[in-house]
Amino acid sequence: MAEKRRGYVSRQLVGKEYSGDIERVVHASGRVRLFWETFKGRFGRLILVNLLIFLFFLPLFVVLFYRTISIGGQQTIGPWGSGLGVGYPIVPDVTGTYEYMILRSDLIFFALLIPCLIIGGIGISGGAYLTRNLIRTDGIFIFKDFFRGIKRGIWSVLEASLIFAVILFLARYTGNIASYYVAKGLPTAGWLIASEVFGYIFVGLFALISLWMIAIGTSYKLGPWALFKNAFMMTFGTFPQTLLFAAVALWPLFLLLFTSGFFGLIGLFIFILFGFTYPCLIWMDYADWAFDKFVSPPEVPAAKEETKAAPRDSSEAREDVQRLIFSHGKSDLASRPLRPLDDGAGLYRLPEKFSREDLKKLRDSRTNMQREIDEYVEAHKNDPQYVEYNRLFEERERAIREAELAKEKKSKGKKKSPKPPKLLTGGKR
Repeated sequence: MAEKRRGYVSRQLVGKEYSGDIERVVHASGRVRLFWETFKGRFGRLILVNLLIFLFFLPLFVVLFYRTISIGGQQTIGPWGSGLGVGYPIVPDVTGTYEYMILRSDLIFFALLIPCLIIGGIGISGGAYLTRNLIRTDGIFIFKDFFRGIKRGIWSVLEASLIFAVILFLARYTGNIASYYVAKGLPTAGWLIASEVFGYIFVGLFALISLWMIAIGTSYKLGPWALFKNAFMMTFGTFPQTLLFAAVALWPLFLLLFTSGFFGLIGLFIFILFGFTYPCLIWMDYADWAFDKFVSPPEVPAAKEETKAAPRDSSEAREDVQRLIFSHGKSDLASRPLRPLDDGAGLYRLPEKFSREDLKKLRDSRTNMQREIDEYVEAHKNDPQYVEYNRLFEERERAIREAELAKEKKSKGKKKSPKPPKLLTGGKR
């Protein structure tokens, strides 16, 4: 059987989701409308979930705040005015001193960001699971589903957080060394500047890969290597769309980091309200679209290809029709006698104003009608048409069962065909 030609990502991503979990559905309204309806209709719940995630990121904000205060204090008391009457002690040459101070501070603070991002990833695992359920169904239990999401997706999200945090630490460390060497005028500064540029490119790239690891790990059971491999393939297989939706999802973070003053306050207010749930909602909605496009159950295309390759003959089609008929059971209209409606006495009709005596007459008429029906069935149950129908039905039903048993015995003797790979490559049920 020839395999249908598909794209590379589509050929690699084949399998099944978490068993017993909420399944994806095709929304006739479209993904954009689905996001807007969810965001508008569940705005209060999204704010509550955002606050839950915010609690897990408090250590990260504390470290960033302490870093800002520390660097600001060192800039104030540093020997930048040495020899001008305001600096002490006197330092003849302050070239590179500021860059070295930043290097030493970031070596500590960005190392502390690694466990802080890992702790924040715990909250992201619960928030991503909740927003995914909001997209796929109407009802959620916020606290119950939040901690269930942590239990379900914690390891995949922790892996993504650890990879991104380590890459960020190395890129920042390389950038600080490059700045220090440039300030000192050392000959190797050019190579370090190139490494700094490539380092921040890797930070952006692994940010996209980490987002895919979170989305895939929330929906599928995967090992560490399989999770990273499939996230890598999804990133490069859908790179333009991934870059676009990552920018759309993370604009509250950009507004918070790269603005100041009045716009910085607006960014902080937006971030506290839905700075985490909005990106999760955008990204999980986009991830579901990508899963619908690139990931499909293996049984569906295989059945279509088999139908095109080997069409069944008319006898098999007739057997399927008979099997369908017999699966619904015997027909009461053909297997047993039914009393005609115009035979016997009818039901007593209650007048508009009825008494207890009228109710008794209605009950007696129902009893008489049931007795007449039973007598009619007993008198005509051995009529030729009913006997013949029941006999033919039992014979054909027995023949179909014997044919199915013969097929099962014949198939057990043959070698089993290889099973298709499970979804996403390396996934486990």
